[in-house]
Amino acid sequence: MSGTPDDDRLEELREKKMQELREQQQQQGGAGGAANEEAQQAAQERAEAQKKAMLQKHLTDGARQRLNAVQMSKPDFAEQVERQLVALAQSGRLQNRIDEEQMKSLLKEMQPDSKSFDIRRR
Repeated sequence: MSGTPDDDRLEELREKKMQELREQQQQQGGAGGAANEEAQQAAQERAEAQKKAMLQKHLTDGARQRLNAVQMSKPDFAEQVERQLVALAQSGRLQNRIDEEQMKSLLKEMQPDSKSFDIRRR
């Protein structure tokens, strides 16, 4: 600052304007991030709706009830089963609707054998 009142005032105005520009950029960046987040949320909701429609098309009521029961107790496992069913349906390998008995056998096949273990005594 050179010391004259006009130069001091000009410098203050420059700093104020720079601060306003920085704030404006931050707000635009935040708004862009929010819009991107909203787009991702919308895409995820569409994918979830598509998955539900596909499961409804390929599962009988009994099979859906069985899968919902699994969802309540083991959500991660149920999600894995749903992904597998959707993949089978998308690839065209599901010709008929899956009934409750077929769902039981599918769940048994996909269930990890984490409960079986061997205890050896020495």
